[in-house]
Amino acid sequence: MVKLIEMMLDEGLVTKESISKLVKSRPPKKISFANLIAEKMVDPAVVDNFLVKKIRQGIITLSHLEKIEGIDIVPILKEVAKELHVEYVDLDEVEIDMKLFSELPYKQLIKYNVLPIEESDLHVLIAFSDPLDMGAQDAIQRLFPKKPIKIALGKPSQIEQHLQRLEINESVKGLIADIRKDLSQEGSPILDEDEEGSSAVLKLIDIILKSAIYIGASDIHIEATEKSCVVRERVDGILRQSFTFDKDIFNPLASRMKLLSNLDIAEKRKPQDGRFSATVSGKDFDFRVSTLPTIYGESIVLRILDKSKAMIRLEDAGMSQFCYERFSNAIKVPYGIVLVTGPTGSGKTTTLYGALNAIKDVKDKIITVEDPVEYQMAGLQQVQVRPHVGLGFADALRSILRQDPDKIMIGEIRDKETLRIAIQAALTGHLVLSTLHTNDSISAVTRILDMGIEEYLVSGALVAIQAQRLVRKICPYCKHETVLPERLLRDVKQYLPENPVFYKGEGCKECGMSGYKGREMISEVLVISETMSRMIARNASKEELTKQAIEEGFISMFEDGVHKALDGKTTIDEIYRVARL
Repeated sequence: MVKLIEMMLDEGLVTKESISKLVKSRPPKKISFANLIAEKMVDPAVVDNFLVKKIRQGIITLSHLEKIEGIDIVPILKEVAKELHVEYVDLDEVEIDMKLFSELPYKQLIKYNVLPIEESDLHVLIAFSDPLDMGAQDAIQRLFPKKPIKIALGKPSQIEQHLQRLEINESVKGLIADIRKDLSQEGSPILDEDEEGSSAVLKLIDIILKSAIYIGASDIHIEATEKSCVVRERVDGILRQSFTFDKDIFNPLASRMKLLSNLDIAEKRKPQDGRFSATVSGKDFDFRVSTLPTIYGESIVLRILDKSKAMIRLEDAGMSQFCYERFSNAIKVPYGIVLVTGPTGSGKTTTLYGALNAIKDVKDKIITVEDPVEYQMAGLQQVQVRPHVGLGFADALRSILRQDPDKIMIGEIRDKETLRIAIQAALTGHLVLSTLHTNDSISAVTRILDMGIEEYLVSGALVAIQAQRLVRKICPYCKHETVLPERLLRDVKQYLPENPVFYKGEGCKECGMSGYKGREMISEVLVISETMSRMIARNASKEELTKQAIEEGFISMFEDGVHKALDGKTTIDEIYRVARL
């Protein structure tokens, strides 16, 4: 990078005074493209044109380009593709033809870092990480003697990631062949265990489960697409593609998954839900299975339930000390309603289990109503909702109140009837913990009122509302200091100290080249004070409630996230991804 900046100096695109200003600033700033752009010492468009020129001249490659911090490489790649008269392909947006890939020698693809995408009547589309490598083009063309190749330009890192995933497919080629062999035989051996008690498709499922659990996935998505069967895993809230099989593998895989979950294998027109348990690498896991019909077949999603996570302590959930103290005090009150809000997958249920762990006592009767019961906990009476037999949330709650409980946990408040019973329970001497789907804590108050509950009931029942999100943590193995773009710095300036330092993950094998490893909570806790209670009773607006909350020391979820970024736990980009300023 230093050599490139020296070239810019030689060409008069940046001045020596600018470089000197960076070095002499307090604290001294690194000489980088990111800092030059952030300090407005060079125009981003000038940098883009300069880098395109150097790629054309062969001075740098696209792989070098990806290592330059502080620039958006996509416009540069598109410009390079335009000048070379080739197509730019975003490999995350296209579907790769697995049949085409299986016909090519994998070692050749790795050697030249190329990826076959699709074959048409006229040509074969191939993504190259170096479109100027004529040797690679000739070698790949020899693999298609009857049809010309069409060169496309792709991000080198994307090509590398896809090839790594396809390498996993290479390792299960034998199993795929065995599954096809089973399918070609008379009858349906896929659905019956063989003499050894395990068919090829069961072994494939075992590999999929082990792969997901090894990388810490929370969900496994098995999807039928137009050309293939795709397996993706949600790691730290983001989906990653792990396996891609030919389309014919989906049906046996789906049928065996349904058998394991006690679902109807013949039913492909309606959604189904089930669950199964399995021991993976000596550890017990529950898998909650959901199937959904799609235009190309079905989408099957497995939620991985690790029983050890139910035992998480509230103090280990990742809350800031400020939020932890406010929430801990709220759940220790003898009666009232405490809500946890946030979108699906934001860790609400885990927080509720942590709260129950913190307050459960042999002297108290604690009953939960859940759909489904994800984790079984000692010392609690857990009720599974079954709407098809007339046991909904509201029905269960009515019966629970006749069971003389001290504390009640409701998995989710979905309707006015459930909410009204919960509030009545809170007003008659019970502590009620539950979740609600709102974007922030103050919106929960207006949402409850919008559901038709009277203001005086809400003001008397509410104790506290916590809103939360899960953000990815920076990988500790590739963490390093970074410079925020001027636009981001300007937006969060009000929350920053003087000379703030931020960090990011470069991407390494430990984090799957993502730069993140693990997740942590950002949250905000709205405590309903006497003043707030009176304001709710007179139907104060959201703006008035927000103003009063801030006067009482309320810290928003976004600000909590910025503090975690300043502590080096996450990035500002990640805070913007999950929270709103």
